[in-house]
Parts: sequence; C-alpha cells; structure tokens
Amino acid sequence: MTAFGFPTETILIFFGVIASSVYLDLFAHRKTTEISVKDASFWSIFWIGLALAFYGYLWARFDQGYANLYLAGYVLEKSLSIDNLMVFVAIFASFGITGKLQHRILYWGIIGALIFRAIFVVIGTSLFTVSPYVGFLFAGFVIWSGYKMLSSNSDSEEEIEDYSNHWSVRFTGKLIPVLPKLYAERFFVKHSELSPENIALVTRKGLRYATPAFLCLMAIETSDVAFAFDSVPAVIAVTQEPLLVYAAMIFAILGLRSLYFILAALTKYLVHLEKAVIALLFFIGIKMGIQSWNHAFGDSGIHISANTSLFIVLGTLAIGVLASFIFPERENNEKI
Repeated sequence: MTAFGFPTETILIFFGVIASSVYLDLFAHRKTTEISVKDASFWSIFWIGLALAFYGYLWARFDQGYANLYLAGYVLEKSLSIDNLMVFVAIFASFGITGKLQHRILYWGIIGALIFRAIFVVIGTSLFTVSPYVGFLFAGFVIWSGYKMLSSNSDSEEEIEDYSNHWSVRFTGKLIPVLPKLYAERFFVKHSELSPENIALVTRKGLRYATPAFLCLMAIETSDVAFAFDSVPAVIAVTQEPLLVYAAMIFAILGLRSLYFILAALTKYLVHLEKAVIALLFFIGIKMGIQSWNHAFGDSGIHISANTSLFIVLGTLAIGVLASFIFPERENNEKI
C-alpha cells in the first residue's frame, strides 16, 4: 500500500467538516447552562457518526486499508481518552467546579487540544521518518505507559490527587495574581470589580486576577499535553500517515466534552474497561516493535495488517465492556 500523503480533496473535506462542526457544537452551544446525560448522549452519537462518515469516505474514495488504519487509530484514541477523562473528574473535584462551569472549561480545553495535537502529530511522525530505530523508542514509550496504568490500577488504596496544588496552578500563580474563589463563571476579574472583602483574599495586588476557573483550565490543558505523550505514539504505532493520525485524533477529541458527562455517570459500571485499554497499549507497543524490527533488521515474517489491528482493538474493548457487566462485583468489592 502506497503512502496516503496529503490529498487536497481530503484536506478540504476534513477541515471543512471540522470547522463547521466546531462552530455547531462549541459556538452555537457556548451559552448552554448545563449539559444533561441525555443531551451528552445525543452529541456523542453525532460525533461518532461523523467519524464513521469520514471512515466511509476514505473507504469509498481511496482504499479499505487506509480507512481501517484511520478507524483503528480513532478507536484507540477514543479508548485511551477514557483515562484522561477520569483525570478531568479529579481536577474538577479539586477545584469544586460543577455543572455549567465544567461545560465552559471543557469548551476552551477542547480548542487547546486541537492545537496541541497538531504540534505533537507533526513532531511524532517526523521523528518516525528520520530513522526506523525511532520506532523502538516509541514502542518502549507505549509499553511503559501501559505499565504505569497497570501499576496505578493495582493500587486500590491510592488517593485522588489534589490538582488545586498542581505545578501548572503554582506556575500560573507566579505569573498573575489569583483570587482564590470563583467569581461567577469568569476566568479573570479586574481589580476595580472586586469588593474590599474579595481584595483581602487575593494572593497579591494587581490590575487583574485569575480565578479558580482559569487555574482549573490550566490543569486541564497541561494534563491533556501529558496525555498526548502517551496517545500520540500509540496512534502512530497504528499508522504513520500524518493526516490519518491527526484525523483520527481530532474526531475522537471533538466528542470528548460530551463523552465526559456520560462517563462521569457511568464510570462506576465500566470497572474493567481500563484493563482492556492497558492490554491494548501492550499490544500496540509490541506491534510497533515488530514493525520497527522489520524495517531496521529485515523481515521477521510477522506482519499485523490494518484489518487485524482494527479487530483486535474493537474486540479488546468489547471484552472490557462485557466483563464490566458480567463480573461487576469483584471490582466493586475491592473498593469497599
């Protein structure tokens, strides 16, 4: 299969769909007070349908192989994002932020994710083309990510981290004075708008103060950047085509805001899904190691096709979901 490259038609369609969809979801709904599970479910179906429509376009216009590479990357990014959304839950809890303010912070967090993913994909795919040995580094990184998740998952007594003292929050506090209490839904507030009681609370005097909502946004953005270090190599392990990698990630990320509100309600039921994600990371790391060996030292005789990767990714996640409903008691009893 030849390189996919950057077909002009595909670029125009992809960015046209993304631009119109971002306007529809982010801007047209920017004044939504609070997202319900029902509304979040509707938008999640919309984003999944849009991603599948792009899959159909790739299959019909180009080749089933390219389409399957994209879909495998999309499903993998979507499944890996579950762990990141759990971090979001902890971050919001640390700052005491609920309801409509969560919606607004995620609104800006998604925009930041679009930018950072583009940077990471360009760097990641460029490094991969420099030398076949870079693939071994990426494979090790993905396997290490799986090991970290496995170690964290086995420690049931671990306390939830307090993100109100996260390094990004402390760094932001050094750059701009902070009002350590929420002020409506605003990220910043002017000194002239504060009452004497609020002025007495600020960390230091200034013309403008950051509120906990902005500090929460900084924690969200930095955690997403850290998450990208895990997810980008994993998706690149599936396909090294930059456009397909970016498309898979963006379609997955655009549905994160809606998925967050669903996952926050269902996380206690999907108790074995994280184990499935861990298994996928080990599989992807091994797959990339084999691919790198074939390129660097000669054909090993082992080849994992795009179709096989797709079936393994979908099948592993399906097993994780089914196991959560068939064997829920074991995990729940461990947490009592």
